[in-house]
Amino acid sequence: MRVLAAMSGGVDSAVAAARAVEAGHEVVGVHLALSRDPQTVRESSRGCCSLEDSADARRVCDKLGIPFYVWDFSDRFKEDVIDDFIHSYEAGETPNPCLRCNEKIKFRALLERARALGFDAVATGHYAKIIDGHLRRGDDPQKDQSYVLGVLTRDELDHCIFPVGDTPKPQIREEAARHGFSVAKKPDSYDICFIPDGNTQAFLGKHIGLRPGLVKDQDGNVLKEHQGVHEYTIGQRKGLDLRNPAADGRPRYVTDINAASGEVTVGPREALSVNVIEADRLKVLHPSMHGQLECQVQVRAHGEVVPCTALIDADRMTLQLKEPLQGVARGQAAVLYLPDADGDIVLGSGTICGTE
Repeated sequence: MRVLAAMSGGVDSAVAAARAVEAGHEVVGVHLALSRDPQTVRESSRGCCSLEDSADARRVCDKLGIPFYVWDFSDRFKEDVIDDFIHSYEAGETPNPCLRCNEKIKFRALLERARALGFDAVATGHYAKIIDGHLRRGDDPQKDQSYVLGVLTRDELDHCIFPVGDTPKPQIREEAARHGFSVAKKPDSYDICFIPDGNTQAFLGKHIGLRPGLVKDQDGNVLKEHQGVHEYTIGQRKGLDLRNPAADGRPRYVTDINAASGEVTVGPREALSVNVIEADRLKVLHPSMHGQLECQVQVRAHGEVVPCTALIDADRMTLQLKEPLQGVARGQAAVLYLPDADGDIVLGSGTICGTE
């Protein structure tokens, strides 16, 4: 089988490529260039897809004796990930850019080109498994990435392999060291790759500008003015800078964001509790995802999983939660799981568009 190994420059994709070679596949490595800024560098463990990462990926491919290429996806990355991120915050949503990158770039765009060039599948270093055609959680619960893969389509999943999903991360590092890969001890990336300094508010402020509005309590009392709804996320507690304490003296959290009016509402922690989730833009990965079914839902990577009753109709679903969730925001993905003896099966996902 001709396999295109997506090489991020990290240890997981390095071992995934090595395992694909050991399995007897014809493997070609490719690194995705997502930024045209020649000064883009990796700062400590922040970010990914930098110049250093490209060089690390090349060294791994040289060790494995397989071809290596760099594909420029910077235009699509800007449109599908960066611009989407900015527009979502403008609309008062809380997007997950890494999830969107997986959906639009690391799988859709990559698979389109790979299949056009005659490759049968794409191999990545994601911690997830495919058993009998069904996407399941990875065996390492601390590293499981099935949540961010829940936004794939059925056709895309049929052309993916995840060689490291059945192995705990410490063993992956040991395997990389045995291969002599220089990335064996390389720290994992985190935060947003196109905001390497981690200052999301400064980044959004630069691209959105000032859009003043009001912060109010749940009774409609004005507490302060703000410079833009992009400075707030549902569930936020820190950085509210509210000079007038709540009457009961308890901390306040952002409970709602209205981008149209510019109003940000704050309230007590219990006001964050959500019992109903509405989602649209559904991605169906399993035939069980239709009509009414009992399943589990996760709304953040490595977030809490709760049981729910899902009511699915065409491209929209309503999730009646058996236990309340807090800090659920529009723009997040709601990924459904079906518990199974061989590990939770990913049924599919939807983009959260409302809560109760």
